[in-house]
Amino acid sequence: MKFYAYHGCFEEEQVIGTDFCVSIWFETDTQKAEITDNVLDTVDYSQVYAVIKQQMAIPSHILEHVGRRIINAVKENFKNITDITLKISKLNPPVGGQMDKVSVLLKG
Repeated sequence: MKFYAYHGCFEEEQVIGTDFCVSIWFETDTQKAEITDNVLDTVDYSQVYAVIKQQMAIPSHILEHVGRRIINAVKENFKNITDITLKISKLNPPVGGQMDKVSVLLKG
């Protein structure tokens, strides 16, 4: 998932913003959906996307904080998700040199 958001320690980052990528892996029981072929019997990833988008719209200073908020919000909204691995990346971070991205991997 790609978002334009306002996370960062520098004041300019919270005013100008930049691009972020979020990847999420989660565990849930899919046995019923495997048989029924019905999205109502599993986790609707469009709804997961909406929760992540909502959290990305709230500025944070560090990736770890926004990542933990995302994990908590997803688990709160989808009780059938048991484990989450989340990777959040800031593209072109202001580190004083050329860098494609910086990433944090969180589990919850």
